[in-house]
Amino acid sequence: MALIALVVLVLDQAAKLLVLRFLGPTQERVVVAGFFKFVHWENTGAAWSLFHGRNDLLAAVSVLALIVLFAWRRHFYIHLPLGQLSLGLIFGGIAGNLFDRLHYHQVIDFLRFYLIRRSGQEIGFPAFNVADSAICLGVGLLVLVSWKHEADGGHGAPDRSEAAPDAFRAGH
Repeated sequence: MALIALVVLVLDQAAKLLVLRFLGPTQERVVVAGFFKFVHWENTGAAWSLFHGRNDLLAAVSVLALIVLFAWRRHFYIHLPLGQLSLGLIFGGIAGNLFDRLHYHQVIDFLRFYLIRRSGQEIGFPAFNVADSAICLGVGLLVLVSWKHEADGGHGAPDRSEAAPDAFRAGH
């Protein structure tokens, strides 16, 4: 989980550094006209700019979420590889956006999917980043793991830490 979280954090911050280096605030670069572009949007709120201007509150909520998720991690199927992957993605995503909130006092969003109406008006999904993607993917995987676990009657795969011989626990 920690390695996955670290990879997500590094990828997220590396992508944001590229955006900060090559795009000025509010600047955009069209990749596929009428569908996708890189943007440099700064967000002091949450998804869809909810709680705009509440960066400090959202940073505190992020820290609390990390603490609670870490304390309750055993309840999220971490004995299954997909459970570990999902929590690693969620931890890394939260950490990536938390770093932004503490360092830049806002979150840097840069991926924008959109369509152009006949009137020329742009409509689309709010801009997002690698951290946001990791959180959504992690939550989606966690839902799938939970659903599969329930479909298996709550049995699923055995907890490897208890069922595996010592040689397997040591990675041999």
